[in-house]
Amino acid sequence: WRSGGLAMERELGFGFTGIAGVYLARQQANAGRRCRRRNVVLARGETGGLPVHQRHFLHLDDRTGDEIKQLLNTAIDIKKRIRGDREFSPLSRKTMAMVFAKPSARTRVSFETGMFLMGGHALHLGQEIGIGTREATKDVARVLSGYNDIIMARLFKHQDIIELANYATVPVINGLTDFNHPCQVMADALTILETLGTLEGVKVVYVGDGNNMVHSWLELASRVPIDFVCCCPEVRKGFSLTTRLILASQLTEVL
Repeated sequence: WRSGGLAMERELGFGFTGIAGVYLARQQANAGRRCRRRNVVLARGETGGLPVHQRHFLHLDDRTGDEIKQLLNTAIDIKKRIRGDREFSPLSRKTMAMVFAKPSARTRVSFETGMFLMGGHALHLGQEIGIGTREATKDVARVLSGYNDIIMARLFKHQDIIELANYATVPVINGLTDFNHPCQVMADALTILETLGTLEGVKVVYVGDGNNMVHSWLELASRVPIDFVCCCPEVRKGFSLTTRLILASQLTEVL
């Protein structure tokens, strides 16, 4: 996807696909009655202290294939409505705290722009937060939940995003960890869907280290019938693929 126009659409897809999940959850919550918050230990795919109709966005394989397609179609719909309706502001008076333990250009710009275009406001929080060092992750989760409607975090340790979601009482979006990068892969999937009209049967070839991007592609491949080929160097510390994800995705080829 080399043209300038498609490149810009792809980068904005970072924010739209991540925030679209929160938008869907908010629609469902508004349609139902007020829900009681739960205080339980978060297991993979669970919602922690969220109302019943809200969910975190941490791993792609926490969703079903149909839910992933719904999220992508919602992102497409949001983009069209933003272009055609200047009054469309589904996140009006809502705030999103963006925690960046790891610096980024595209993740910050796309999320901040996406939040603005949907009528909300994003706060950039960097090294001053000191998540897990200056202040315990659970305390950061509680403080940010008290002031904001959404938390997006770009962190190093994957356990930190899990703990953040465990103690947060608002939806948490995984902006990247050393283990996976779900918003990036959803942005890629959105570009493919808008360009080719479908994801099913599309062949995706990845060449590079077996890193967090590959893990998210494997998560997607375990839920959507894509033909995924992964070309990685010999396994070495920090660049090995997770066996669980390889088996779950039924990876077409590993070279």
